[in-house]
Amino acid sequence: MTTPPFAPVTEHDVFVVTQQLGRPARDVIGVAARCVCGNPTVVSTKPRLGDGTPFPTLYYLCHPGATAAISTLEANGVMAEFTELLAASPELQSQYLAAHEAYLSDRESIEHVDEIDHVTAGGMPERVKCLHALAGHALAAGPGVNPFGDLALERAAWSPDVCTCPDYSAATDAPAAE
Repeated sequence: MTTPPFAPVTEHDVFVVTQQLGRPARDVIGVAARCVCGNPTVVSTKPRLGDGTPFPTLYYLCHPGATAAISTLEANGVMAEFTELLAASPELQSQYLAAHEAYLSDRESIEHVDEIDHVTAGGMPERVKCLHALAGHALAAGPGVNPFGDLALERAAWSPDVCTCPDYSAATDAPAAE
């Protein structure tokens, strides 16, 4: 299981995440999950961004293949289906509450931010709102921690065991991988 503290993020990691997102990576403090090739799949972001903005999403899904596959699930209404599963199952409610508490604990171990106290991501623990956040948490924390992140990853047309990354080192401005 990957939880704080993370290995220090490298200049190459930030470069790759910037390429993955198509915008500058913000306040990345670690890589919580990696592709089999070593590129970031989930990054961890500071609970308070450098400009002072509270940022509840500690585990941010950045891998383009994973993001696209999860977006397809969201577009197909899977969040509503998962919310119905949650409402119908006391066992899933208990597991999801535990995922929420684990997420809060991880973030609190980095920094306490009053404005987001008791707020996680993805709708935890009452509803299933953002599969990207839940899948990111599942990849970072490992199987069995976030039931709806696990379910989303099972259904996604993407696998963390198969690399679909471009060769970021081919970019002329890419820092050397460490």
